[in-house]
Amino acid sequence: MTDYRALSFWHDTVGDDLTPRARLEGNADADVAIVGGGLTGLWTAWYLLDRDPSLRILVLEREIAGFGASGRNGGWSSALFPRSTLSLERQHGRVAALALRRAMIDTVDEVGRAAAEAGIDCDWAKNGTVVYARSAVQLRAAEEEVAEAAGYGVDHLELWNANRVGASGARGAVYDPACARVHPAKLVRGLARALERRGVRIAEGTAATRFAPGIVETTHGRVRCDRIVLATEAYGSGLPGVGRRILPLYSLMIATEPLPASFWDEVAIPHGRTFSDFRHLLVYGQRTADDRVAFGGRGARYHWGSRIRSDYDRVPRVFEHLHEALRELFPQVGDAAVTHRWGGPLGVPRDWHASVHYNRRTRVAWAGGYVGDGLSTTNLAGRTLADLLTGADTELTRLPWVGHRSPRWEPEPLRFLGANAGLSSMAIADVEESRTGRRSIAATAMSRLIGG
Repeated sequence: MTDYRALSFWHDTVGDDLTPRARLEGNADADVAIVGGGLTGLWTAWYLLDRDPSLRILVLEREIAGFGASGRNGGWSSALFPRSTLSLERQHGRVAALALRRAMIDTVDEVGRAAAEAGIDCDWAKNGTVVYARSAVQLRAAEEEVAEAAGYGVDHLELWNANRVGASGARGAVYDPACARVHPAKLVRGLARALERRGVRIAEGTAATRFAPGIVETTHGRVRCDRIVLATEAYGSGLPGVGRRILPLYSLMIATEPLPASFWDEVAIPHGRTFSDFRHLLVYGQRTADDRVAFGGRGARYHWGSRIRSDYDRVPRVFEHLHEALRELFPQVGDAAVTHRWGGPLGVPRDWHASVHYNRRTRVAWAGGYVGDGLSTTNLAGRTLADLLTGADTELTRLPWVGHRSPRWEPEPLRFLGANAGLSSMAIADVEESRTGRRSIAATAMSRLIGG
């Protein structure tokens, strides 16, 4: 039997025994069949019931609710979207880009409000995020980001001087108030229980193998339904009909033992605040409710054929890199023990642009491509899908990510070569900038490829 507690620090401290729910046995009928028991699927079910409480909703999950990125992520309920406001404006126009930015900012508070309504204690605390600038190049990037945001007048970023931040070598930082700290597994597991109280059926240990209009085939029976929602994120890469629409890219994390109040005072991170810096090979962290550092980042390679395997969740080289990066940011962490190491795949579309779709002819919906910015974005997707599936015409259904079509990823070996070259270029960009003191040519080239 799978030890689901070993999936992550979050699963180990979630507060329930993670016993799988009953699987589907034989055929079933539903108004809406949702494939995937993560936050996209569960938020969709939550808001669908707000719009039509009579709906019969069946959630199909191959493992347990919150098994994937929804239960293993960095715990940032943020307004981040994979594409910048500038790139959204170039593609969709200024009005549409700013509408999406406003929606993302509003979603941060909606996650907290909806969690409270559902009776979920997920350690939600909103104290913003701080992104450190630790070189002259990074400080210029910080200044440009704040100036760009001021020009749009939607995000309310602040440029902090070095005296206000506690990261080693920081010359300043960008503070964004639109972010809250969350225990992700408590959120997703609590949402699943709240949905069951509202009459939603969640069949775990039940993998979808094929879908067609009105039908979802699973490993344990067939579901006849009126509407289908595909909410599989990275795991959709193995599902017929999704495949090359999404690429699974691994992100890994570590968590320390609880640290004393003196550490947190010295590094100036209060409860509810998350943190990162301006390096290109992304890192991210938070102060957990029990005073640990939960710290993650990229660096694990993409695997041939979009393969997803449990042993890819743990890469000693990447864990050591993360530990070194944490000690570099905060030398005060000293010899504090790392108690948990974990990882998992996130979903990446070819143009780094998350999207929401509903085909009114086939009655099949899909949302995803969050590139790691999914904890809040899933909530916006769930509300949007609920409107689309019930035929409503709202501000949400007119946002520019609705109906956006990302190009498909290249076939192998081009996909393997390109994805891993992109990861390498980000690491090279950080070295390049530290040695030259100038903005990286490699990072600029990579930004064009991902719609930056």
